[in-house]
Amino acid sequence: MKPNSPIYGKIGTSYYHRLTGCSLHRSIFSKTKKLFCTAVLILLALSDVHAQSDKIYLFAYFKNNGEDGLHFAYSKDAYHWAALKNGQSFLKPEVSNDKLMRDPCIIRGGDGLFHLVWTVSWNDKGIGYASSKDLIHWSPQEFLPVMAKEEGARNSWAPEITYDSHTKTYLIYWATTITNKFPETASKEDNGYNHRLYAVTTKDFKNFSETKLLYDPGFNVIDATIVKDKNKFIMFLKDETKVPIQKNLKIAYSDNLTGPYSPAGSPITGNYWAEGPTTLKINNQWLVYFDKYTEHKYGAIQSPDLKNWTDVSDRIELPKGLRHGTILSITSKELKELLAEE
Repeated sequence: MKPNSPIYGKIGTSYYHRLTGCSLHRSIFSKTKKLFCTAVLILLALSDVHAQSDKIYLFAYFKNNGEDGLHFAYSKDAYHWAALKNGQSFLKPEVSNDKLMRDPCIIRGGDGLFHLVWTVSWNDKGIGYASSKDLIHWSPQEFLPVMAKEEGARNSWAPEITYDSHTKTYLIYWATTITNKFPETASKEDNGYNHRLYAVTTKDFKNFSETKLLYDPGFNVIDATIVKDKNKFIMFLKDETKVPIQKNLKIAYSDNLTGPYSPAGSPITGNYWAEGPTTLKINNQWLVYFDKYTEHKYGAIQSPDLKNWTDVSDRIELPKGLRHGTILSITSKELKELLAEE
């Protein structure tokens, strides 16, 4: 019907214009809403791309025997790394008789500080600890006597820290051989070392729990690193068994940071000796770096599901002499400050 038809009259004409005007407004609103939503999605996508491209990865590592301390390398893609400060040390070791800084592990804590632990000696009953706001200026180094109460403890190797944001608790863990413990896996190989993983917890790095056994997988185990993914804690570890030969990396899982952890799975590394794993997840792909120490070079493997692994060692570039360390994320501002130290 047209607005000037007898049925409409004057009132009909008014109603018609209101009706068509309302429809027009709805149409404009609908189109505006669609354009707005599209713009928001584009901005979010661009923001995500920028965040990915702006993300910086930092590799904390040691060289030689760890005499000169803490070294850093950085990367924007997690595959190609450049040494910072021309390969010089950022922190000299000061604690223990041997004054070494091997196997450095750094995490960004729930308090915003960077927390560092490291191996101070081949045969000491404690580990090193320090903290920093900027990775440049560090607190006085401390010796944490984590195995002092164990008379037969021979060492405290490769300590790491994992933070549980749910409980606001830090777990510090390492590998130790205690003389005459776990005789079922005792061996004369590798100087009789027969490690298991031990741990303490803390909320403030001032008060610590008693040392407890964290993981006994039924074999000689070292070099654990634990990360959280969704509701699971994932432990990457080294099976240190020499007879029959293992010397590979495996994975165990737990619902809780402090365990219990599942039996270790099948090896995820190949036909070579591997140790010192550190891991990160990029675009739903797990990337695990490790030290092929008998070949004096680093390797890397990648997986979408922690089950099927691809060797990507030919894709990585690392500073010469880099040894067992950890990878963490930092900001562009933090990198700029580190670069200014050169």
